[in-house]
Order: sequence, then C-alpha cells, then structure tokens
Amino acid sequence: MTERPTLITREEVMFFDTDAGGVVHNIAYLRFIETCRTRLAGQMGMNMRDMVAAGEVPVVVRTEIDYRRPALLSDHLEIHGVLDTMERVRFWCAFEIRRPSDGALLVTCRQALALVHLASGKPVRLPGAWRDLYGSGT
Repeated sequence: MTERPTLITREEVMFFDTDAGGVVHNIAYLRFIETCRTRLAGQMGMNMRDMVAAGEVPVVVRTEIDYRRPALLSDHLEIHGVLDTMERVRFWCAFEIRRPSDGALLVTCRQALALVHLASGKPVRLPGAWRDLYGSGT
C-alpha cells in the first residue's frame, strides 16, 4: 500500500465568489473543493477525459461540510485534499480550506464518491488496482 495521495491547491476569492457583504457563498467553497478533488484524482491516475471515454466516472454521492469561519473578498486560500478511505464501491476524500495569512481554518469537508457506469447510471466496484495501491476500508 502506498501513501495516501494529498494535494494543496490555491484560490483567490473573486468578487463573483461573494455576496453583497464580501463574504464567500457556500457554493464557491464547493467549487474550490471540486478543483482540488479533480486535480487530486489526476494525481491518482484518474484522467477524466479517458474515464468518460471508457464510460465510467467518479461521482460525488455525499458531501459533509462544516463552515467554521468566513472567507472574504480578495482572501488567498489553500485547499488541502487527501484520499481518506478506499472501500469496495466508494471512496472518501477529505478537505480543509485555510487562509494562510492568519492560519484560520475556514472549512472542513468530506466527500464520498462512487465509480458510476455512465450508460446504466449504476455504481461499479472500484478497480482492484486502486484498492491494492491505496488500501481498502470497510
């Protein structure tokens, strides 16, 4: 089993990420997480274009998110992502969003993903190679 993949991405809060008070919308945090998760998947060898062509893609089936402190317009953020757990049919990724300027932890998040066959819309078992490489959970 190899070490769990981790990745840090960076974002600057833009005007379109905020409300009239300059506070980041909850949907913007999910976009930041989506970017980190997609790049983390690429680091794990999941080329999304190839996966779509093969007809099986990872799909978010659950998101657990805690908003601890607000990010504000023009903040620079770091999104820390890690492969948390690998199971038979789903895997979990964990995320933290931090503001490096003051060290504040703004958001914690866990997402469950399943590998889904596009034509049928049904989940399929994760490849054995993934479980061998990253371990299996429950």
